[in-house]
Amino acid sequence: MMLAAPVGLLALTLTFLLVAPTVALHVRTDASPVRLPFARRLNTTGMAKLLEIDRKRAKAFRAGSRAAPNLFQQGAAVNVPATNQAVDYVTTVTIGNPGKAYILLIDTGSSNTWVGARPLDNPFIPSLSTSLPQNLVSVEYGSGFVAGVEVTDRLTLPSGQVIENQSIGTALLSGGFTDVDGIIGIGPVNLTCGTLLVGSECIPTVTDNAFSQGIISRNLVGFSFHPTDTLNNTNGELTFGGLDTSKFTGPLNFVPITLTSPASQFVGIDQSITLGSPTGETVLPTTAGITDTGTTLLLIASDAFATYQSITGGVLDATTGLLMITPDQFANLKSLFFNVGGNTFEFTPNAQIWPRALNTAIGGTEGNIYLVINDIGTPTGSGLDFIDGMTFLERFYYVFDAQNSRVGFANTPFTHATTN
Repeated sequence: MMLAAPVGLLALTLTFLLVAPTVALHVRTDASPVRLPFARRLNTTGMAKLLEIDRKRAKAFRAGSRAAPNLFQQGAAVNVPATNQAVDYVTTVTIGNPGKAYILLIDTGSSNTWVGARPLDNPFIPSLSTSLPQNLVSVEYGSGFVAGVEVTDRLTLPSGQVIENQSIGTALLSGGFTDVDGIIGIGPVNLTCGTLLVGSECIPTVTDNAFSQGIISRNLVGFSFHPTDTLNNTNGELTFGGLDTSKFTGPLNFVPITLTSPASQFVGIDQSITLGSPTGETVLPTTAGITDTGTTLLLIASDAFATYQSITGGVLDATTGLLMITPDQFANLKSLFFNVGGNTFEFTPNAQIWPRALNTAIGGTEGNIYLVINDIGTPTGSGLDFIDGMTFLERFYYVFDAQNSRVGFANTPFTHATTN
């Protein structure tokens, strides 16, 4: 875990503890969606480590807060490209004037945007557009954290749109992040509340500010992913402020954010999982959980996982921590059906396995068949009984509509792909 603490900046920070004003939102109807491509980022530390990270992240979600104040006591629409590197998704934004590029994780499970995770390789450098320090900020991610200085600055999306006066954390201390500069948090704005040291204000997200400044006409984000069998692949697109109808097939179905806590604080939904058909054997009864681009696997409650393991005949692999099945078991594997708000989404046998071409990249054995569904670590009834992570989301078009507190799903050409 890397810790970074620029002493001069910290001293300056302690002089300025002025809370940044919140931004009032208003509707603009003359703006177009903004599209950003994004990429999958490979972490070669091994899947067992990844499973541990996902479970710690789930534990932090159940705690219901992203604030980590003790860190300081202890010390229209826009498309954006995204790159898939087999563990999480990243995009590149420019901050400042003159601008400096930063690679940021795309995260619907948090809402703070911050940089400075690599102080030696790509430190944050204030520019002409950087404000004086506004506050101190700290966020806990379960397996990682950040504590630093909150400033406002110019943020430029890859497609060229400029968001002025975006509130951005600049890390003094951070841990648990490798090969990225920070996070672009696009979850519910309430997740930022309480992350500032002084005051209780919430911090408008990048989507909030793009909406309030008229860059986009709707306060929503659409995600287009697709599975890949290569290590580095720009295989996704993030659309701010609208939908890209060319990326999905059939209807786009919305459900409200769940009312069950703590899932309700995130991009949470109610769902059940059945085997073989929408009315087949129950694997997970109707319950609350979340959708999350920052989680890699598809995690389900411990009792549901035990049912899934029994059905598949999978054996836990000591190296990866994942269930492993034989070719014969894979040939007999049935689809899972995710029942969400009266709509059913098929998760095929191929979707349930890790891309075999990438086995060695995550510490597995070439030719083995590993399942991406795993144990969240708590039984049904915790209020957060599943996380539909990126291995699930890659098979569907996914929308977080903050303006109307709802989540949307649609099938895509990759829902039934046999990439894995």
